[in-house]
Amino acid sequence: MDRPPPYFPQSQLSPPDDNRYKKFKAIVALVIVALVLLLAGIGFGIYYLVNWLFA
Repeated sequence: MDRPPPYFPQSQLSPPDDNRYKKFKAIVALVIVALVLLLAGIGFGIYYLVNWLFA
């Protein structure tokens, strides 16, 4: 068989969603805020744990 592979169109069949990038940026922002809050919580937890251990 010396045939080329079947043709797969490179463009999307449905039009791109205009709000796709807004949704992506909102999700990324929420993930960053959640990580910052988690790190702040861990920091406060370690601070109070050290104070409790050495008080």
